[in-house]
Amino acid sequence: QVQLVESGGGLVQAGGSLRLSCVASGIIFSRNAMAWYRQAPGKQREFVAQIATGDSTNYADSVKGRFTISRENAKNTVYLQMNSLKPEDTARYYCKATKYSYWGQGTQVTVSS
Repeated sequence: QVQLVESGGGLVQAGGSLRLSCVASGIIFSRNAMAWYRQAPGKQREFVAQIATGDSTNYADSVKGRFTISRENAKNTVYLQMNSLKPEDTARYYCKATKYSYWGQGTQVTVSS
């Protein structure tokens, strides 16, 4: 069974930084592309960033240049470094192994203005 556990969210002022982590189990982590999504209240869940098995990355236009996705296969962990945070980044953030339909519980990020 695939399990995803996100952590690292919190309350931060605009312009600040946070680093999210997601530990995956139940999959061969190194063989899976991983992605981060987010969902703000009243909005649909949206794509944020993806990292392939070969470490190539892809970002939503809204976070390019501010967010960085990375992975550490030895720890079955994917990270999302978020810099220059804006109030519109406020959302619950989820990670996902792109081949699977499982979601974790997410971690809340709140950016105050």
